[in-house]
Amino acid sequence: MLDRASSKRMAHVDKTDIQPMEQEKVVLPPKVSRQYCPIQDGIPADGALRDRLLKMAAKLVGERKPVPPLSLAELREMAEAIRCEAKVDSVYTDYVALLVSNETWRETISGIPYSQRLLLLPKCLRDSRRCQGMIDEFGLICARCGACVIHDLTQEAERLGYSVLIAEGTAVVTAMIESKQLEAVIGVSCLGVLEKCFPHMEAMSIPGMAIPLLYDGCIDTRTDLEWVLDAIHLSSQSRIPRIDLSKTRDAVRHWFFPESLAAVMGPPTDETALLAQEWLARDGKRWRPVLAVCTALALSDSQLLLPPNNDLNLRKLAVSVECFHKASLIHDDIEDDDNLRYGEQTMHTQHGVPLALNTGDYLLGEGYRLISELDIPHQRKCEMLSIAANGHVTLSRGQGAELCWMRNGKPLGTREVLSIFKNKTSPAFEVALRLGAALRGASADVHQLLSKYSDSLGIAYQIHDDLVDYSDASGGGDLRQLRLSVVLSIAYHRAKTNDARQLLDAVYNGRISFEHVETNVLELIRDANVLETATDLRESYMAQAIRSLRPLENQALKGLLRRVIGRIFGENLAEGYCRELEKRDVASGEPRTDSVG
Repeated sequence: MLDRASSKRMAHVDKTDIQPMEQEKVVLPPKVSRQYCPIQDGIPADGALRDRLLKMAAKLVGERKPVPPLSLAELREMAEAIRCEAKVDSVYTDYVALLVSNETWRETISGIPYSQRLLLLPKCLRDSRRCQGMIDEFGLICARCGACVIHDLTQEAERLGYSVLIAEGTAVVTAMIESKQLEAVIGVSCLGVLEKCFPHMEAMSIPGMAIPLLYDGCIDTRTDLEWVLDAIHLSSQSRIPRIDLSKTRDAVRHWFFPESLAAVMGPPTDETALLAQEWLARDGKRWRPVLAVCTALALSDSQLLLPPNNDLNLRKLAVSVECFHKASLIHDDIEDDDNLRYGEQTMHTQHGVPLALNTGDYLLGEGYRLISELDIPHQRKCEMLSIAANGHVTLSRGQGAELCWMRNGKPLGTREVLSIFKNKTSPAFEVALRLGAALRGASADVHQLLSKYSDSLGIAYQIHDDLVDYSDASGGGDLRQLRLSVVLSIAYHRAKTNDARQLLDAVYNGRISFEHVETNVLELIRDANVLETATDLRESYMAQAIRSLRPLENQALKGLLRRVIGRIFGENLAEGYCRELEKRDVASGEPRTDSVG
């Protein structure tokens, strides 16, 4: 402040000596709309309560140290404990579950480079009256006009190296996840959309943090901005390894090229060896060797995420597992009298049953030989040979039970069918997974968990195969070839009349050709809601397989096994939510608006 003397001196200054100060032009910032909407149902309106629940979620996760991905049931279980302690209404359970999920992934996301993360923002965060962006088929193209927080969040995320997408539920996100262009998602959306999105990310074991919008209405919404910024800036020097399933499959596929097989098995010196290696090199999904290799990678001390070509143990393990699988296919094709495999003639069709049987036996021997040559401690090698042998005994018993049933033609109960499925299909998964675990010296607890997981996965896989058979245009392939099917078993025991049961019984026993009564049989299946029941049964076994992973403490292996379920069954996950609004906006050219005055 000026003193009195200074004030008096200023009073005697000739005003003509004072030059007018040049006015600096003031640029007003863009106006921001402020709409006061009711908060979303299921989200606390009190910001202090939201912060408190977040701290409680972080505390509980820190105490329990759960290994992600967690199922929705696990998340709700933990959320319920927090809700009861906080004494808040049960309407907030899903909101708290979301906070728990975020905290379980916090450490993992911290170790993922910014360049491999996606920030997913909703268009409804924009200022609808002043936004100058445009919407295309991929989402909102931000005009960087500064009228809303989208500009600030986008600018900061891109500065760090993020990919940013401003859209809701777009298939682009799914494509980016599946193509492995990103390894983590930080998303903002309404609670309902996040609930739909969760199964997809959980199935693919994608690390993610989700910050819910506070308001309903799909326009001019708000979120807890500090939470979003906190999630964006998460960083850590440590990184939790994550198995890249697609790249691992590509790497393993190359191990079955003829020259690679010869390098591992030795050059073929006779026609039997040549025929066996040609059969191994044929097309196939390679699921079993990939599972064995991925399990070994997840349980290794190394941080390597992809199988090295110079690891001879891994390559021998992969080939031995495929030897067992391809041998079983040769024998199955003979037993089922199938003419095609991978779109080509089966081995017995092309070369005759005796030569095919011998080649299958040769592949079994090669599988055991490769395990015996692994450069690992003797005790571990014996364990692996025992796992493979027990798997073959169980599988043969399951296959034998089905062959005996085909000879007798007697309808079986659903439980009996599922028991056969467990014995003939589950061992293939169990052997692959446990051989990979045994290669790294896994504990008995891990082996027990893998066995339970494989039991449920194998049964679900076989039910899924039955459902696919009946969803084909032709339908009823198992009845045509008199194969065991859970669909047929449910249909028989659901039949409402004696005539219906007698019809199915006659088809079972071969007294009537399926082609002559196809329409009647398929009608019986539809009327009794058989496919719906079988689908529910498959979902139950899938859920049981997921639950079996709860005690697993190895995050890389847990994430792998969870993603396997999604890949095998192609889970029908929620996609396309909010697409109606996207289509409307694209068609109308919204949300381009006039410039701010």
